[in-house]
Amino acid sequence: MKSAIIYYTFGGNTRIAAEGLKEFLAKRGAVDVIELSALDESQSFFGQCGRAFGHTKAKIAPVNADLSGYDLVCFGTPVWAFGPAPAVNTYLDGCKGLGGKDVVLFATYGSGAGKGRCLDYMQNILGKKGAKKFSRLYIQQFKVKDREFVSAEIRKVLDA
Repeated sequence: MKSAIIYYTFGGNTRIAAEGLKEFLAKRGAVDVIELSALDESQSFFGQCGRAFGHTKAKIAPVNADLSGYDLVCFGTPVWAFGPAPAVNTYLDGCKGLGGKDVVLFATYGSGAGKGRCLDYMQNILGKKGAKKFSRLYIQQFKVKDREFVSAEIRKVLDA
């Protein structure tokens, strides 16, 4: 099985979750990891939230957007103002090759308000691009460094 993990991180929490996911998936086959980098990012928390709330897209560094060579595709984001980070919005808009793919959506979050809405938004976009099966993984920011907890949550989703 060949998997891709595409994610954005601002403070590092989503990167930690992506690393745990990579460790798990590497036991099943090849894993490519793509970390999205926003080129026009606000350094203000409120600026970031305002952009996310409006589903604004960011300018991102060039990355592979053709996912046709993967069996499983994972998308990760922090939850900001009920939505994904702007860099993730940009990638979701431009990615292709998802017809018939299994998808894992994962989010790191603070309060938990809006985490479902965030992944609903992502799933809607990817469903229109032909993704067929969705699994969801949520990791609270205060638990992301607990490797056992993260591993257990990943197993719940991917061994189901």
